[in-house]
Amino acid sequence: MSTYRLDRLFAPRSIAVVGASPRPGSLGLTFLRNLVAGGFDGELFSVNPHHVEIEGRPCFPSVAELPEIPDLIVVAVPPGRVLGVIEEAGRAGVSAAIVATAGMGYGAGSLGDQVQLAARAHGLRIVGPNCIGVLAPRAKMNASFAARSVRPGDLALVSQSGALAAGLVEWAAQRQVGFSAIVSLGDKVDVDFSDCLDFFSADSGTRAILLYIESIDNAQKFMSAARAAARVKPVVVIKAGRHAQGAKAAATHTGALAGSDAVYDAAFRRAGLLRVLDLDQLFAAAETLGRQKPFPGSRLAVLTNGGGIGVLAVDRLIDLGGTLAALSEKTRASLDAILPPTWSHANPIDIVGDADPARYAGALEALLADPENDAVLILNVPTAIAGAADVAAAIVDVVKRDRARGYRQKPVFAAWIGEDPDSARLFEEARIPNFATEADAVRGFMQLVRYREAQEELMETPDNLPHDFDPDTEAARAVVAHVLAQSRRWLDPLEVNALLRAYDIPTAPVILATTPDEAGEAARPIIAEGGTVAVKVLSPDIVHKSDIGGVKLDLTTEEAVKKAAAEIFERAARLKPQAHVTGVTVQPMVRRAKARELIVGLADDPSFGPVVLFGRGGTAVEVINDKALALPPLDLKLARDLIARTRVSRRLKAYRDVPAADERAIALTLVKLAQMAADIPEIRELDINPLLADQTGVIAVDARVAVAPETRKGSGHPRFAVRPYPREWERHIRLRNGRMAFVRPVRPEDEAEFRRFFEKITPEDLRLRFFAPVRDFSHTFLARLTQLDYARAIAFVAFDEGTGEMMGAVRLHADANHETGEYGILLRSDLKGLGLGWELMRLMIEWAKVDGLHEIEGQVLRENSTMLDMCRSLGFSVRVDPDDPELRLVTLPIASIHEPEKLAQQPPA
Repeated sequence: MSTYRLDRLFAPRSIAVVGASPRPGSLGLTFLRNLVAGGFDGELFSVNPHHVEIEGRPCFPSVAELPEIPDLIVVAVPPGRVLGVIEEAGRAGVSAAIVATAGMGYGAGSLGDQVQLAARAHGLRIVGPNCIGVLAPRAKMNASFAARSVRPGDLALVSQSGALAAGLVEWAAQRQVGFSAIVSLGDKVDVDFSDCLDFFSADSGTRAILLYIESIDNAQKFMSAARAAARVKPVVVIKAGRHAQGAKAAATHTGALAGSDAVYDAAFRRAGLLRVLDLDQLFAAAETLGRQKPFPGSRLAVLTNGGGIGVLAVDRLIDLGGTLAALSEKTRASLDAILPPTWSHANPIDIVGDADPARYAGALEALLADPENDAVLILNVPTAIAGAADVAAAIVDVVKRDRARGYRQKPVFAAWIGEDPDSARLFEEARIPNFATEADAVRGFMQLVRYREAQEELMETPDNLPHDFDPDTEAARAVVAHVLAQSRRWLDPLEVNALLRAYDIPTAPVILATTPDEAGEAARPIIAEGGTVAVKVLSPDIVHKSDIGGVKLDLTTEEAVKKAAAEIFERAARLKPQAHVTGVTVQPMVRRAKARELIVGLADDPSFGPVVLFGRGGTAVEVINDKALALPPLDLKLARDLIARTRVSRRLKAYRDVPAADERAIALTLVKLAQMAADIPEIRELDINPLLADQTGVIAVDARVAVAPETRKGSGHPRFAVRPYPREWERHIRLRNGRMAFVRPVRPEDEAEFRRFFEKITPEDLRLRFFAPVRDFSHTFLARLTQLDYARAIAFVAFDEGTGEMMGAVRLHADANHETGEYGILLRSDLKGLGLGWELMRLMIEWAKVDGLHEIEGQVLRENSTMLDMCRSLGFSVRVDPDDPELRLVTLPIASIHEPEKLAQQPPA
């Protein structure tokens, strides 16, 4: 349902407290009093069949007997009565409910499940159960049992924990931090993090969103909402239970390394969220985001009256990966003119312990004018010479004058050691982030830096994939299907080899031998070329070969190979008599003297599905624990980012007499594995360890793959948290003049193609498409067209099969409720009349039907008669836009299209 009816939750016109009570300490009385104390100015009702009046207000027996149907009900009744209340409210037409009651249970058949089903049948939205409620200060609504209300502001807090939400209410009251809303989700039977992210990302009164997460139930929904929200405003998340899972037994190194919290961290990173680790950091983020917008740059100047505290700030800055700003020569001269000779003459700028307000103000003015820094942190240690509040007042005056100049304001952060209340008040009134310690202040600065960097990374254009990467998907699927048909979980080495080769992942060849003599014959050509041989037992019942001595390495003669094979057969029969032994595998030993041992693989997370792992490989991989995770799908940019987050990435560079490893080959291997996970959802674990990498490329030396039947169905990949590129929608179409076009979903690396495409569109055609002249095809503009979340939007791009040039594109973007999609289409100006627009529209309509949308809509200029005629021919209704007579609204109900692929094959003549 997403944002459906959430406007009635956060801005209700009327509220009823069901379970209101005159009993002191009861939930019902607390909710009622908080709503009154908060100043809610809509209709407020009490519902309790056992009372006729509570707190001077009439009390009604039931929701159905209220004088009007409330937008919102607050439910504070025992668990056994909740279901009846929700059913009654749903029938009456109530829009939303906050259910504070705990003890409803989870899972199919539970009381919580029954409440969810009853609410959904009537479109009634539920927050909770087991929550402290919702605070919406702009609506003067404190529908919670928090100890106090909060002031209006532009931070939204969404918390799975009621206790944390209540704690933040107390913190905010002390620091005068305001909120657009505070939501306690509780058991999340309906309204969840995704719904709130969609709502607050579109809310003009919310500047940043804070999340406290314990678990995510629907990873696909969450990732789609989080990625959309993070593109428009900061989203800060704290995740509880970072070490709850602990060590676990796993059949592969990849499975052992892919711990639950590491996967959450990868998900937050992929979505562009800013993760913090504890409440102190969350409060620091709230302080920073509540008063300072993100800014370009990362160079910090530190102004202080105490050298020691300044050095501590610099240490913390370096610990967090920040950049200490340099001082320009002009700024040094300015500071020399106003500061005593004993000032530090460097950053941190120590203006000496006897600094008065005038000295602080002069130094700050010089730093604000210095182009060598991007932000200024001001530290003050109390002295008897200058009052802390007087210094703060001088700082505020300088900042106000700087803001009044009208150009970009340079951010200023403050940390007054000792937390002087008068100074804090001055900073808060001036909206200058202020902190109790230098460490908190530096962390707040770095949080904004990290957020901006994350936004820039989200907008980067990835490299093109090699045109010759064309995996043999059918061959790979056949290998996996064969294993599953035999009810096996693990692929044998021959099958693993075939799977990797199907995706063009270099691997050492594997030869099966069923007798010692066959093993010797298989080894003969390898030995003849001066190579050495490895012989390993092949049995579906022996997972850990080395445990029974089933691996023999560095064999240099045929006789040694035969002897090793015979010993392996004998030991397997003796130590694993029940095991079925297929034979032994014979492989050349891969020797690359200056190669790095890496591990790459796939693991399956119960919440987020497939994850890709990269790190330092070898036998001690778990002990070293140098790894990073990412959610597929990947492109080369994301793969490079994954590599860069490990310590072993530094060893991939050239050093001494060791050439740099081919990092592009490593990144491409990660992309191939991610694509394999998308194409073959039956793969549950894949482990390549080691993957040897040097200047010549990569080669997989040892690999293991586990599979399981895929039972989940759905559009896209059923288990991917981020919907992968929908390759199945690629098409070859013939146009009216016989010209062939290749149509496929847009990819992020298509940005350059769009830039060239727009060069061949006339200004008039651009005006008809965008309703205004378009001259600036910036990276940001093009990234919005090419970097899509396929769970919410699709764009089909047509290319001329003869020239490879882009011919046109159609796009469809679904609303947050995934009910209505808005379309847009544009063709090259010299390619009209070929039927391309018709074909693209048909494909877009087909996607909408398969994707479950209910309706397609669009806006067309009144003068664009060609588009209007085509829309009518495709079944769209056309009407005048009531807000603009120059626009026409075109609408197509998807239910009216039974078989979109059988729409008229060509436009009318």
